[in-house]
Amino acid sequence: MEITALGYIGINSSQLDQWGQMATGLLGMQQVDRGGKMRAFRMDDRKQRLIVDGSSDAGLAVMGWEVPSTAELDQLAGRLENHGVNVTRGSRALADERHVAELIAFADPAGNRLEAFCKPGLASEPFKPGRPITGFRTGALGMGHVVLNVEDVEPLVPFYRDVLGFRVSDFGLKPYGLYFFHVNGRHHSFAMVGSGRKALHHFMVELGSLDDVGQGYDLAQLEDGRVVYTLGRHTNDHMTSFYVNTPSGFFIEYGWGGRVIDPETWQPHETFDGPSLWGHERLYMPEEPRKRLRDMRLDAAARGVRVADPRVPPLNCAWLDAVVARE
Repeated sequence: MEITALGYIGINSSQLDQWGQMATGLLGMQQVDRGGKMRAFRMDDRKQRLIVDGSSDAGLAVMGWEVPSTAELDQLAGRLENHGVNVTRGSRALADERHVAELIAFADPAGNRLEAFCKPGLASEPFKPGRPITGFRTGALGMGHVVLNVEDVEPLVPFYRDVLGFRVSDFGLKPYGLYFFHVNGRHHSFAMVGSGRKALHHFMVELGSLDDVGQGYDLAQLEDGRVVYTLGRHTNDHMTSFYVNTPSGFFIEYGWGGRVIDPETWQPHETFDGPSLWGHERLYMPEEPRKRLRDMRLDAAARGVRVADPRVPPLNCAWLDAVVARE
């Protein structure tokens, strides 16, 4: 499997100022000046992770997937072409714009643009968050994850699983198809929901501290209509998070404590307990679907469904650490 991480996401939106305010003031990203109708945002030592192009309001523009080397990029391109996928070699100008050494571009069967790249550029200056946060959890786990609404999952599963080499983490079949895929230890870097429409549902960024998320939640609640999922915890990846509305109409999940799996031993399986253990009340939904999801959470709680807490750093007090370890 050549693809190792989600490297970047590109968005088309004319709401550049609103994106800048949200990405820095709420999410804690660092804005990078790109000039004209382009905005870029850092999350770590990479030169950019989120790209906003103000030339249109088309929503998701591109998902950028990282591979380790030119040889593996060529190998991926060859396999795509062998499966009848049209592959375009990125120009030098596009590679420079993406801050990568090389890239290829292609589309999935639903027409979503993907890019695969190698050797991303690193910034010469340390990351400076837009508000005080401990930082984002990226590194080998990549930028986070992206979830698409799709008209039908069935023609897309073979493409992502068999052609791109994504591995299924888990899936649900009712009331509609829902598939989660991993490309590294992050429980999922990509997912799709067979909702009957084509659109970006959300992307997720993971923070280094639960307090980063809690303080972000306080900030988000100051804006009417900003919070669309209340604070909650997911069943499959164990992420404690909330979701916010964006200037483009899709959502961003802001989370902490996500599950890290062993890709070599992980077994894909069907899930039945619903998407969340608690919380994540969908404030934007009509009451009937909200109640259905709420009832699933309450049923899981009544059955005592629990997941393991994430590993956290020691408390730096030898006596208290020893007490906690015995609990």
